[in-house]
Amino acid sequence: MAESFEPKKSFDYTLVREGSEGIIRIECTHYNRVPSLENDPHTFQKTCDIINEVGEGTRLVFIQKREYEYDAVQTELVKEIADIYLQLYRQRELINYTAFLADKSCSRFAAIWYAQVKDIVSRHLRSDPIGAYVTVKRLYRDEQIEFQKSSDGVMKKCMAKYFEILTMLITMFEKTKLIGLAQPHLPGYKIGDRSIYSRIFTPVIKPDFLHTKLMSKFPEEADELDSYKSGGTEVTVFSLPDTIQYLYHVIPPEFNLTEDKYEILDDARKIMTEHKPKKSEFIDPERMRTVFFNIGRDLIEELVEYKNIKLKQAEIDELTHILVRYTVGFGLIEVLLQDDKIQDVTINSPMGESPMFIVHADWGDCKTNIYPNPSEADSWASKLRMISGRPLDEANPILDTEITIPGAMARVGVISSPLDPTGLAYAFRRHRDKPWTLPLFIHNGMLNGLAAGLISFIVDGSRTMLIAGTRSAGKTSVLGAVLTEIMRKYRIITIEDTLELPGNALRKLGYNIQQMKVASALTKGSSEVSADEGIRTTLRLGDSCLIVGEIRSKEAKALYEAMRVGALANVVAGTIHGDSPYGIYDRVVNDLDVPKTSFKATDCIIVANPIRTADGLSRVRRVTQITEVRKMWENDPLLENGFSDLMKYDAVTDQLVPSDDLINGESEILKSIAGNVKEWASDWDAVWENILLRAKMKETIVEYAKKSKDFTLLEAEHTIQANDQYHRISETVREEVGSLEPKRIFFEWNEWLKRTIKKKTLY
Repeated sequence: MAESFEPKKSFDYTLVREGSEGIIRIECTHYNRVPSLENDPHTFQKTCDIINEVGEGTRLVFIQKREYEYDAVQTELVKEIADIYLQLYRQRELINYTAFLADKSCSRFAAIWYAQVKDIVSRHLRSDPIGAYVTVKRLYRDEQIEFQKSSDGVMKKCMAKYFEILTMLITMFEKTKLIGLAQPHLPGYKIGDRSIYSRIFTPVIKPDFLHTKLMSKFPEEADELDSYKSGGTEVTVFSLPDTIQYLYHVIPPEFNLTEDKYEILDDARKIMTEHKPKKSEFIDPERMRTVFFNIGRDLIEELVEYKNIKLKQAEIDELTHILVRYTVGFGLIEVLLQDDKIQDVTINSPMGESPMFIVHADWGDCKTNIYPNPSEADSWASKLRMISGRPLDEANPILDTEITIPGAMARVGVISSPLDPTGLAYAFRRHRDKPWTLPLFIHNGMLNGLAAGLISFIVDGSRTMLIAGTRSAGKTSVLGAVLTEIMRKYRIITIEDTLELPGNALRKLGYNIQQMKVASALTKGSSEVSADEGIRTTLRLGDSCLIVGEIRSKEAKALYEAMRVGALANVVAGTIHGDSPYGIYDRVVNDLDVPKTSFKATDCIIVANPIRTADGLSRVRRVTQITEVRKMWENDPLLENGFSDLMKYDAVTDQLVPSDDLINGESEILKSIAGNVKEWASDWDAVWENILLRAKMKETIVEYAKKSKDFTLLEAEHTIQANDQYHRISETVREEVGSLEPKRIFFEWNEWLKRTIKKKTLY
C-alpha cells in the first residue's frame, strides 16, 4: 500500500519486513472497537480482505492504544479462511444461481438454496467462519432429513445438486486448521457465539510504546512452582508439560495501566524521543537518568493537567519511571535485571524468533515470556556503544561493557555480524548494585562462618590471593565481598575492562577507592590503555591495595610483578577462570606464560564453583576450596606438596570443612601473618582463637538478621561498620589488658551490635 500524508483510516495497512518475516501492521487507532480476531466479527472480515490484497504475511499486528499481535500460527488460520473466500470469488460459477439448476424444473428450489449459500459465503464466511461452517453442516443435515421424507421426485433430483454444493463447502471448511481446532467445542454451539475463537486466538497485547513482545497469558496445563513480586513486577515460575525447562513469566506494571495512563505515556514518549541523547550524556548514565526523570515528570504533569486527569504523585512517578525505561533505558531488560534472583539474561539471534532466557537463583535455566525484536536490539547496541565508547561493527563484532540501572549492575557481552551471521546477540551478567559481604554469603549458604573468619583473617594479613572458578561461579561476587573486609583506612585501586566491582557503592561508604578501566582483550584498535600497562601504572600511584577484576591474558605477568613488589604490604587480589588450584597454576604458567617461580607470589586460592543437584535440574553456588600456595617447591606444586587445603567442601554436609593442616596450625601463610603481629607470634592458639572470633562475629550478624528479619544488617554498610568496630575494640582491649583477648573483644563488640540494632528499631 502506498504511503499517504493523510491521516490513516481504520484498517489501512502496511507490510513490514523483518528478516524472513512479513508483518502486516493494521491501523485501528480510530476504530471504535478493540481490533480483536476472537471477539470482533468485523475485524476478522477486514483481516481476510487485507490478507487477500497483500497476498503474503506471516504475522498480524493491530495498532490502537495497545498493539495486538497474532503470531505466524494464528495468522495462518486466518489465511486459510481468506483463501476459501478468494477461491470461491474467483470461481463464482461454483455457487452462482445456475449451479443449483440440475435442469429448468429446479428453478423453484434454486432461488431459495442460492440465497442461503450466498448469504453464508458473502456475509458470514469472513466474519464468523466457525458459524458459517456450522450453518452449512446444519443445512446439509436438515435437507437430508427433508430428502428422506419427501416423495417429490423432482425435488429429490434437484436436491442432489444442492447436496453437491454443500458437500464442497463442508470439505473446504474441514480442510482448514481453524475448523479442526474448533471441532471439540461444537456440540451445542450457538451461531454467533465467539467463545470458541477466544480458545484459539490469543494475541500478544502490549502498549504501542514497547517494541519488545510479552506473552502475558499464563500457559495452559502448566504447574505453578513459585510466585513473587520484584518491585512492581509480578513474577511466576511454571513447570511446562512438554519440556524440563521452566518458564519465567513476568507481568510488569506497564502492562496493567489504564487507557488514560497509556495515552499520557505514549504522548510523553513521542515528545521525549524528539530529543536524541548525545554521546556525552551517556558518559554518566546515572546523571542522565536523573535529568530525564525530572524532564519526564514535568512533561507528564503537564499532560495530566492538560487532559484534566486526576493522578496521585506516586502514579505520576510510576509513569515517569516507565517513560525513562523505554526512552534512555533498556526496556524490559531492566525489569529482568531488577529481579535480584536473576543471575544471567541471554538473547539469541535472530531477534524475535526465540524468547529471552535467564538463569534463576532458585530455578536454574528458564525461558521467559519476553520476545525482543530487531529494532529494540539495534537500539540497545547504539546505547551500549555510547556508554562504553567502544566500537561494534564488522571490524569489531564483539563488545564487552557494563550498564548500571536502578537496582542492579550488569556486565554485557554483545556479538554482531560477521561473527553472528544472523544479527545481534546479547548476554547480561547481573551483579548486585550493593556489594556482596561475607555475612550475606553465610546467609545464602555459599560459605560458612569459619570460612568467612578465615578469609577475613587472610585479608587483614595483606596476603595475595586469586578467586577462581568456572563461569557463573560467583568469582566477582566473592572478590567484592573481600573488598568489604579491607579496612577503610587503606587505599584501593581496581583495574577492570568492564566495571563489575562495586567501586561506586564503596566510595559512597567512605572508601578511598580509585577505579581504572582498561581495554578489553577482545577489542581491536581501541584508544584505551591495555590491562598490563594499567597494572604497571598502579605501581606508580602510591601505596594501595590492588584488585584486578579478571586475569585473562598478558596482564597476568604484570599482576605477578605487582604481587611480588607488593608482598607483605597490601592485599593484591584478582579473579581467574579455573576449577582447582592446580588448574589455576596450569593456566597461569602454561597458558598465560608466567614463570613458575613467579606463581609462588600467590599466597591463597579461593575456589568457587556451582554445585548441581542430583537430578541435574538446578545448581547452587558454593566456595569449594580455600587453599594456600606453599613456597618450597621447584617444578610442580602438585607433586611437591605446594598446595595445602585449609578448607574443602563436603557434599554430604554441604559445608566447608577445615583440614588437619588448618586445625593443627600447619599453615605457612597463617603462621607468616602471625609472625608480623606481636600478640600472635609463635602462638598458634591465639591465631586460631582470632579466626574463630571473626567467624563468631559474622555468624552473630546473620543470627540477629534472621531473628529481627532485618536483612539490611547483612549489607555492606552495616558489615563495614561491624568490621570497623572490631578493629577499634581490639585496639582498645589490647591497650587495656596487653593482649587481644577474644572473649572480651566479642562481648564489647556484641554490645555495640545490640545497641545498633535497637537504635535502628527505634528509628
